[in-house]
Amino acid sequence: MDWALNLLLIALGVVLLYFGGEALVKNAVVLARSWGVSPMVVGLTVVAFGTSSPELAASLAAALSGSPVIALGNVVGSNILNILFILGLTALIQPIRTQAQFIRREMPIMIGATLLLFPLLYDQQIGRGEGLLLLLLLPLYLWFLFKEGETPEVQGEFEQEYGQPPKASWKSYAGVALGLVLLGVGARVLTQGAVALAQAFGLPELAIGLTVVALGTSLPEVAASITAALRREPDIALGNIVGSNIFNILGILGATALVKPIGLLWESVWRDVWVMLGASLLLWPFLATGLRLGRREGGVFLGLYALYIAWLLRGAQGA
Repeated sequence: MDWALNLLLIALGVVLLYFGGEALVKNAVVLARSWGVSPMVVGLTVVAFGTSSPELAASLAAALSGSPVIALGNVVGSNILNILFILGLTALIQPIRTQAQFIRREMPIMIGATLLLFPLLYDQQIGRGEGLLLLLLLPLYLWFLFKEGETPEVQGEFEQEYGQPPKASWKSYAGVALGLVLLGVGARVLTQGAVALAQAFGLPELAIGLTVVALGTSLPEVAASITAALRREPDIALGNIVGSNIFNILGILGATALVKPIGLLWESVWRDVWVMLGASLLLWPFLATGLRLGRREGGVFLGLYALYIAWLLRGAQGA
């Protein structure tokens, strides 16, 4: 009977995530046009941070309940899934084109945030001081993002594609808020059912954090990115993923460590941290080649993620 209830929770979570992603992306585009800001910037901020709220809730809950391995595994697993699975699937639906400015600016920031984990985890603990440092870097990133803004060329392309920006009504703001609420509730419901099923199969905490919890809390990114691709707004999908990965490390790990230091064995996660760094580095040349992530590249990403999950589950069974 318990498994039936958990399956029902998973199904309900998927439905909530679908409608939440639709409401968020649709109204985020309207707000982007009304502010005169490109979809890329909205994807890097409103959509990215909003869809990462389930990761924040899950990581804080895991740390407070005495399971820091789940908290860190959630962030690392989500970042790997974001790049290899979500961007791969999005590119299969709608090839992603981007501006050279995006590659020069946002990609190095994401890679730099990923590299930060290596010295932070070297002493096998992310303390409160290190958590505060991560949190302080987040507003610095936002300040840099809005200070740099968009080049005149990008602004011209934006106006040519979308025309004059319309005025956003209260319905647009309410739609974004509703979308975020539905995404958060849907991810929590789905994760609750999925974790219960995983525990019933006897998977260890790290494997649960890297797979079940990571997938459950990343479903808002899945829903928002796929919806953006179907609406032919792949810039939002790309900005959503890169912005989410930056926020996951700086905001989520920072806030979690500030509430309760994260202590763990480096040997238990170093392979996965290296996979996360490798996925981040792999994305750069794919985009730099013609500034495009096409269906062929998307298929490569999905294949790599399947290999990673197979390797991870094989290791979990042997543990």
